[in-house]
Amino acid sequence: MKSRDMNHDWIATARTLSEALPFMQRYAGAIVVVKFGGNAMGDEAAMAEFARDIVLMRQVGINPVVVHGGGPMINDMLTKLGIKSEFVRGKRVTDKATVEVVEMVLTGLVNKRIVQAIMDEGGRAVGLSGKDDDLMVCEADDPELGFVGRPVEMNPQVLRDLFKAGIIPVVAPVATGMNPNETFNVNGDTAAGAIAGALKADRLLLLTDVSGVKDGSGNVVTAMTPEEVSAMIEDGTIAGGMIPKTETALKAIEDGVRAVVILDGRVPNACLLELFTEHGAGSLIRPKR
Repeated sequence: MKSRDMNHDWIATARTLSEALPFMQRYAGAIVVVKFGGNAMGDEAAMAEFARDIVLMRQVGINPVVVHGGGPMINDMLTKLGIKSEFVRGKRVTDKATVEVVEMVLTGLVNKRIVQAIMDEGGRAVGLSGKDDDLMVCEADDPELGFVGRPVEMNPQVLRDLFKAGIIPVVAPVATGMNPNETFNVNGDTAAGAIAGALKADRLLLLTDVSGVKDGSGNVVTAMTPEEVSAMIEDGTIAGGMIPKTETALKAIEDGVRAVVILDGRVPNACLLELFTEHGAGSLIRPKR
């Protein structure tokens, strides 16, 4: 006869699952776009954990879309190939040689690593870029920066087709242009925001290497309206690299995304904490109800 010691950890796990039920019901059938980047992309264990979270999201009925960056990998490859980068106002100039490397690294190396990680965790994933089925069509964001694109036309039907097939789309932020044989590198946050807007997603999760949007005292602001975000940008409370992220959030909400969360991707299971717990894991931006 076997006896079982009811370990407190098991009981806590069961309680956590039970408490998550209303959130799982809330998000069943929802579209959630996740921008994956930062240090986690170069860490095998963090990549596996992220992939497991995405597979779990799909398992409970969410339709996740992963959009990724890959700046450090691009830099490494440019260095190996001896291609020197020029910068204008702190932004990389993407000439023809550079954009070819960007496409190779993002759509080849990085994209397929994420697809494989999801597959290894038991999910089904397909990697594509903004070029596939004209998902994302761009024009030059700034002529001085070369082939850096700004999305001007979105065709997300291919993503909906993958949802119906039970497949998780993994999107590299490389896009086609309005002219034949044009290729554009698109900022990962910008691409994620454009895709979320085109899908009218329930949530856009922007994973970062910081804990969220902070107020003037350095404390993370857990909930904001678009008007409050704009005011914080105007008065300088939001500054530096957080400005483009919050501007992406504002544009996404304007395009029909219900809410955007800027959260710390370094926190274990950050996406699950945000979606399936009461307290969340970052800074939630959404219109007043």
